[in-house]
Amino acid sequence: MREGSLEAPTRHPLDWHNPDFYNEEKLLEEMERVFDICHGCRRCVSLCDSYPTLFDLVDESKTMEVDGVAKDDYWKVVDQCYLCDLCYQTKCPYVPPHEWALDFPHLMLRAKAVQFKKGERKLSHKLLSNTKLQGSVGSLPVVGSMLNAGNRSKAVRKVMEKVMDLHPDAHLPAFHSDTLRRREKKHQPVQAVVKKAEPTRGKVALFATCYCNVNTPDVGQDLIKVFEHNGIPVRLTDKEECCGMPKLEQGDLETVDKYRKANIPELVRLIDDGWDIVAAIPSCVLMFKQELPLMYPDDADVQKVKQHIYDPFEYLVHRHKAGLLKTDFKQPLGKVVWQVPCHQRVQNIGPKTRDVLALVPDTEVEMIERCSGHDGTYGVRAGTYEKSQKIARPVISRAKKAEPDYLVSDCPMAATQIANGLDLKHPETNPLTLLRKAYGI
Repeated sequence: MREGSLEAPTRHPLDWHNPDFYNEEKLLEEMERVFDICHGCRRCVSLCDSYPTLFDLVDESKTMEVDGVAKDDYWKVVDQCYLCDLCYQTKCPYVPPHEWALDFPHLMLRAKAVQFKKGERKLSHKLLSNTKLQGSVGSLPVVGSMLNAGNRSKAVRKVMEKVMDLHPDAHLPAFHSDTLRRREKKHQPVQAVVKKAEPTRGKVALFATCYCNVNTPDVGQDLIKVFEHNGIPVRLTDKEECCGMPKLEQGDLETVDKYRKANIPELVRLIDDGWDIVAAIPSCVLMFKQELPLMYPDDADVQKVKQHIYDPFEYLVHRHKAGLLKTDFKQPLGKVVWQVPCHQRVQNIGPKTRDVLALVPDTEVEMIERCSGHDGTYGVRAGTYEKSQKIARPVISRAKKAEPDYLVSDCPMAATQIANGLDLKHPETNPLTLLRKAYGI
C-alpha cells in the first residue's frame, strides 16, 4: 500500500447516467470510505469549510472516528463544498492513479445531485443559480435599475434575506441594461492577417458568459480591445446559454445537459470555421475544459470544444511565445496583487495572467494562490456568507500588507469580495482592464 502519490492526477469520467450514481445507500458508503481517508490525512483543512466541518464531526463523536458520525450529518459536509476543485488538483495525495482513487469534489457533486433529485435543494438556491432568468430580467432597462436600487436598500435586503436567503451585507453585482451583446451588436472583427501560433489559430469567438454580458460588460469589451490590438480578430458567438457551472454546483445535471445541447453545436460550428473560443470568466472556461468533458467522455463535439477553448491570458501567452504579442505598453502598472481564482488555477495552465502583466515595464506582480471564499452563491447566501468572509480574510490580509497599486482577479466576483476589504488606490480589479490600460487603448 503506497502512502500517497506524487504522480500527476488523472480524472475519471463522471458516471452520472449510471442508476447507482443516485443510489443514496451506495453514496453514503462511498462518503464514509472517503471521509475516513480524509480524517486520517487532514491536508485539506485550510481550503474550505467542508473539511473543518468533517473533522469536527469526527472529533466530537463518541468513537473519534468516522464510524461515530451519524450519516445524516454527512450532508453538513456537502453543504460547505462549492466545487472549487483545489483539494483534488493541489492537495490530495490519494487521487487517481493512487489505488484509493479519491475524488472529493465529484463525490460532493454526486451528493448534491442526489439531493436535487430528491427535491431537497432550496428553491431560493435554484433561483440564485438561474443566471439566464436573472440576466433576462436584470437587463430590462427599468427593471434592472429597480433591482440595482433594491440591492442597495437595507429594507429591501432584509426582505431578500427572508425570501431569497441572501445575506443583507453581501455584495450583489449590478445589472446593466446596456449589455455586452447590445454594445457589440454591430461589432465586426478587425481586418488582419490571421497568424497561427500553435495551438492557437489566431482568431477567436468570445463566449460572452452570463456574468460578462449582464454584470460586467466592460470586461468583455476590454478583452475585445486587447485581442484586436494584437491583431486577433474577435467576434461574439451568435447565441449562447449559461455554461452550466451554477447549475452543476446545485447538482442539477439535467439542466446542465440542456445547456450543453444549446451551446456545444454553436461552438463546434465556430471551431470548424476556424475560430478558437475564449471566455473571460474562469468558471465558464473550466466548465467546457473539464466538467462537460468528464460528463460526456464519448461525445466528440464536447471533446472538440475542450481542445479549442482558452483562458484569455493562456491564449495571449501562446501568442507571445510565437513573437506575436505586442509589447508597446504606454503606461506602467506599478505593484499589482493578483489573486489566482480557484477555477483558473485548477485548469493547470500555470500563472499566465502574471506572465503577461509582468511584461509591462515598471510592473511588479505578486500572486496570492488562495481562495477568495466567494465561489458563486456561497458568498452571498445568508447561511454561508460569514464563512465566505472568513475564508477571504487571509487573502485580504496579504493584499493589505503588499500595499498594491492594483488588486486584480480574473474572477470578477472574487475581485469584488477581496476589494471590499481594501482601501485601493485604483478602482480597476480585472487584469484584462489593466492590460488595456497599459496598452493605452
